[in-house]
Amino acid sequence: MFTGIVEALADVVGVERKGEGARIVVSHSLAAELAIGESVAVNGTCLTVVERSSHEVAFDVVAESLMRTSLGDLAPGAVVNIERAMPAKGRFDGHIVQGHVDTTVVVRDIETEGDGVRMWFNIDPGLGRYIVEKGSVTLDGVSLTVATVDGDGFSVALIPHTLKVTTLGSRKVRDRMNLEVDVVAKYVERMLERTRR
Repeated sequence: MFTGIVEALADVVGVERKGEGARIVVSHSLAAELAIGESVAVNGTCLTVVERSSHEVAFDVVAESLMRTSLGDLAPGAVVNIERAMPAKGRFDGHIVQGHVDTTVVVRDIETEGDGVRMWFNIDPGLGRYIVEKGSVTLDGVSLTVATVDGDGFSVALIPHTLKVTTLGSRKVRDRMNLEVDVVAKYVERMLERTRR
């Protein structure tokens, strides 16, 4: 499990297609601290470390993940958000993030608001029902609060710190991003469906 508090920005140094999947290699000093088999969120997608050196770490990505996320868009030179799984004794600073991306969303608009920005996204109504004002959402692995909801989608308000320490500061209109809705909302809906039967 993750919290959506990005630990580092890592450089993508290799992307190798392997059948219907791929191997992604990133470079960062955190690589030396990771173990083979460890879970790491890469742009919000839970991946497993399969190889590592003192400065590089490799992840295998299956076809399902390439289809459901934006990881297939990555190429050498890209930058990704990295978060290690939360230790049981760790602080819970964000919200419950599984690293199981629901879909991708496209940046609809970006508005400057003082030193920060408001970023707007359209969303399919099937997932939009899990988005509520002041609720939690994860975009490219970043835990965010939903600022507003409109008929087509939602917005998030980004402070300068978030823009600086995550990839969100470099996002542009029409960029595709990974979205994970709040899993608690999905569980509540499922339990309510069962009680109605």
